[in-house]
Amino acid sequence: MSINDRAAPAAAAAVVIGLGNPLMGDDGLGLAALERLRDTWVLPPEVELVDGGTWGLTLLPVIERARHVVFLDAIATGAAPGTPVVVPRARLPRYLATKVSPHQVDLGDVLALAELRGTLPAETVALGLEPQRVEFGVGLSPLVAARLDALVERVVSRLAAWGYACTRREAAVDA
Repeated sequence: MSINDRAAPAAAAAVVIGLGNPLMGDDGLGLAALERLRDTWVLPPEVELVDGGTWGLTLLPVIERARHVVFLDAIATGAAPGTPVVVPRARLPRYLATKVSPHQVDLGDVLALAELRGTLPAETVALGLEPQRVEFGVGLSPLVAARLDALVERVVSRLAAWGYACTRREAAVDA
């Protein structure tokens, strides 16, 4: 069997990747938002949720096989803590130049490699909040935690704009 005979993994139409380290305060925002999204929304089967944590280069095949990618992360821009942040695909390299935590170094490499290979989806965006504190300690700051649901709503809106209908779990139970 040659390498070309192997079946490619099934493509997810959209991938939502939570990033961060929950042991570093607000840096765990991406994973907390991913969990909240999973717990409170029913997503169509073509949307995959991925705990990216600090995976780095192992995220490359996940990104390359998707048509749409949303990264969830604490995003330091210098704005007031808790401020919503949207980083479009074209600005992702600049955002990654300002590190909140070490996982961003590997993510920069992943995105650069996907771009070089021509496999970075055109519809790629990072959504997050300005962190209040990134320091050793479990849990989000109260300010960032209070804005978690609004961040999840923005993810759902982005998915809807791309054609993926999501339903609140409460509504799905009533149906």
